[in-house]
Amino acid sequence: MKETVNASVASQSFVFEADAYSALKSYLDDIAARLSEEEREMLQDVEYRLAEIFREQLPSPLMVVTLKQVQEAMARMGRPSDFGELPGEEGGAEPEKEEVRRVLRRSLTDRSIAGVCGGLARFFSVDATLIRLLMLLMILCGGLSIWAYVVLWIVIPEEPARPFYARNKNE
Repeated sequence: MKETVNASVASQSFVFEADAYSALKSYLDDIAARLSEEEREMLQDVEYRLAEIFREQLPSPLMVVTLKQVQEAMARMGRPSDFGELPGEEGGAEPEKEEVRRVLRRSLTDRSIAGVCGGLARFFSVDATLIRLLMLLMILCGGLSIWAYVVLWIVIPEEPARPFYARNKNE
């Protein structure tokens, strides 16, 4: 039998395992220590996002948040050092070089037909209009057929939809 803790994350009530609660609390405290007074609103945004992640993971609000679920949520949110340096920490050590993983996905927001060109543009960090013009030129000149576009449409996965949550203006 494990000890549980009732806690509120972004004004939403959750039941945590004791070790999961302590890991989450130290994670949020570490982020809070790295933020200035002007950036304190960012901590609220982090809490809102963590609450969304926990709601996605839990099929029922009565279920308990485990340490594994907290670790997965923290991995999705990023390390506390991503939110800034601790006061007094001047980056004397050489910063670690992280490999940024780019994922090719069809765009949900930058799309004309299926989001293929928008996804390619985001992947290669170029303007989507340029990719669309290149695609049209290649189709008209015979370098690429419509079938290739359809295959890309089928093969490239669509980016996940972001959940929409209405926020109370009085918060």
